[in-house]
Amino acid sequence: MTFRYGESRLGWSARAVIVLGVLAVLLVAAVPAAFFVGLILMLLGHVVGGLALFGASILAAMVAIVAAALGGVGYVRKAIGQRGEQFMRLRRGQYYYD
Repeated sequence: MTFRYGESRLGWSARAVIVLGVLAVLLVAAVPAAFFVGLILMLLGHVVGGLALFGASILAAMVAIVAAALGGVGYVRKAIGQRGEQFMRLRRGQYYYD
């Protein structure tokens, strides 16, 4: 087990990654609702509007997923690349088991 001291607050990049992740989850969760509303629109005669609504919701969800993934990869690379962090390897006798 390794310990890291000194950093207790999230930076702006970590907050941005969290916001992008939450946005991606919300947009993916909204796709079935958009499908249902688009189906109702198509049944009422607005076929192009229903298809456009469903297609736009899928496109927005995909863009949010890609943005969250790229932001997460960048954040992980930045966290790994910091050389100022000190990690120590524990010896066999320093592990604590319950």
